[in-house]
Amino acid sequence: MRVKVACVGGGPAGLYLSILLKSRDPSHEITVHERGPEGSTYGWGVTYWRALLDRLHEHDPASARALDAHSVRWNEGTARVRDQVTRRPGDEGFGIGRHRLLEILADRARALGVRLEFESAISADDLPDADLVVAGDGVRSALRGRYAEHFGTEVTDGRNPYIWLGTTQVFDSFTFAFVETGHGWIWCYGYPFDAGRSTVVVECPPETRAGLGLDRMSEAAGLAVLEGLFADVLEGHPLIGRSDGAAGAQWLTFRTVTNRTWHRGNLVLLGDAAHTTHYSIGAGTTLALEDAVALAGALGTHAALPHALDRYERERKAALLTAQSAARHSAQWYENLTRYIDLPPERMFALLGQRHSPLLPYIPPQLYYRLDQAAGRLESLRRFKRWLGPRLARAAHARELSSRD
Repeated sequence: MRVKVACVGGGPAGLYLSILLKSRDPSHEITVHERGPEGSTYGWGVTYWRALLDRLHEHDPASARALDAHSVRWNEGTARVRDQVTRRPGDEGFGIGRHRLLEILADRARALGVRLEFESAISADDLPDADLVVAGDGVRSALRGRYAEHFGTEVTDGRNPYIWLGTTQVFDSFTFAFVETGHGWIWCYGYPFDAGRSTVVVECPPETRAGLGLDRMSEAAGLAVLEGLFADVLEGHPLIGRSDGAAGAQWLTFRTVTNRTWHRGNLVLLGDAAHTTHYSIGAGTTLALEDAVALAGALGTHAALPHALDRYERERKAALLTAQSAARHSAQWYENLTRYIDLPPERMFALLGQRHSPLLPYIPPQLYYRLDQAAGRLESLRRFKRWLGPRLARAAHARELSSRD
């Protein structure tokens, strides 16, 4: 049956959904509306992991091959604390420029016959005439905002400010650097995304940013201060603000978005419009693309739209529980950095890798490290961690919900 679909927002989720729907049934009439000009996207590089690439190969080999060909890889992590450096092997990670990712998906969508309309702003009060309208318009979704009461939208601002930057320093691993200042700690995460550039995300407590004056400086002055603080890892390379040159880089606080329900009539939420997870777990793009896979699958399985949207919502909410728990604990790890920063470097880096664990906040760090080392050798301890972790996560989530009431 021919279906007319309007995807509002030309990000990875909306574009990939259009690819999946059109490739499964070329008779579908699919339009992607993007309010910005083509090629005007913000941002630097995004990360993903091998499991996502394998899954994309299953659903659309052509776009997966292009994504693979234009990504850079790493399989180690490096942490610099003060003047000490620790390096550890890790899972294979991938980085790709956000511009390149969107180009790949847009080219594939066009090749399949999807209509892409740029500089096409869609009003929440004048939705397109379509069987299905997909709100993939991001964390500040206007379409979701128009019906926020129906969706049960909650937006929570994080504590620590951060700024998203680029650099011409090409890291050979996923790199962390922690610097102690007279006003507290400041740190960055860096990873490559093409042959000549890397992403650098800088984060610190609000009092550190204020103490350093970064909340009052011009962009140029602020970048100069940050270049000095992270000189060891930058090795003389500059930090760069917005990649599109349209505006200066801004300090932000992360917005955690949740929704009680994800659809209203023929309108459905996708990607960051439906949910966000803290950037420190590097899962935003992965979760958005997995949303698209799930929605396309549900639409292909159920002829009745309400049943398809119900299935999509149930499937993705269940799948997100682990990622959302990991994201909460990861953000809290950084917010409580002083609990871990004075450990021996190899132990601190090991617990940095364990920051997603719901057990870690409840066990003294040195003891947790020893237990984790033992768990690597004893199956009974591994089973205990797997049993106890989700229970602590559910208890913490319940406390969080009750504190909101």
